Amino acid sequence: MKKTMTLLAALLMCVTAMAKDLKVLVVKTTPEVQNVETRTNVKNQLRLTAGVKKVEADFAARQVMVTYDAEKTNSKTIVAALKKIGFEATVVSDGKAPERAAKPAQVDAVSGASQQKK
Repeated sequence: MKKTMTLLAALLMCVTAMAKDLKVLVVKTTPEVQNVETRTNVKNQLRLTAGVKKVEADFAARQVMVTYDAEKTNSKTIVAALKKIGFEATVVSDGKAPERAAKPAQVDAVSGASQQKK
């Protein structure tokens, strides 16, 4: 009984630790992040910011997307970190991380039947 309760408590703590409040901040920067060198500079600076999980630069859209843990940091801190290295940031959006898309159903090439498990 004690082992079961201990195991249940440990499992609950793991699930709670995994359920972080991840958000995605999208900013346009001035000057624009338009090459590998500036992208690397931005990524390295933001990695030093507590709570930042992922940084992506979209050259075509001229935007930087930052996935962060809202329990550890916020958009103002991230914008301030960008300002430290000479980038003015304009917030395009700041919200929940998008849900992961479900995998598409596999279809048999011969029969055309879906192989999706129910």
